[in-house]
Amino acid sequence: MAFDNLNHYRFRSVWTVAAGYDETYEVVRDLAGYPKWWPEVKRVEQIDADRAEVTITAFFPYSLNFVMAREVDDIGAGVLRARMTGDLEGTSSWRVSREGKGCSLVFEEEVEANKRLLRLLAPIARPAFTLNHAIMMRRGRAGLREHLARTIE
Repeated sequence: MAFDNLNHYRFRSVWTVAAGYDETYEVVRDLAGYPKWWPEVKRVEQIDADRAEVTITAFFPYSLNFVMAREVDDIGAGVLRARMTGDLEGTSSWRVSREGKGCSLVFEEEVEANKRLLRLLAPIARPAFTLNHAIMMRRGRAGLREHLARTIE
């Protein structure tokens, strides 16, 4: 495997929540609100209506800083997609759909790690970075479920 391939990541997570479609879509659409429910999202600072600077820190003690620029926001299709630049370069997306009395969310991310530390350590630490992402996603799912439960009570 070439060194550059070690810095390329593709993630997919499927979440279910016991909340309505509109409420769920609006919560995942509101990037500025992520720190309220996703513990690893430490800071979101709006640049303009479609761009924000984001800082995340997951289980391992390093932060990632990047700008997210909205590319797609289609509530009818349930699709949100943003381009990321900075420590991570690529795309991140949500697909929200109705499922029973709740919703299903599919999170997909395809990125290149640009942060120097991650690039240097990738040959030995890639499995740890992948685990770090999995932990972040589990905590995000739990946080979203709790947040939506409080919102609809």
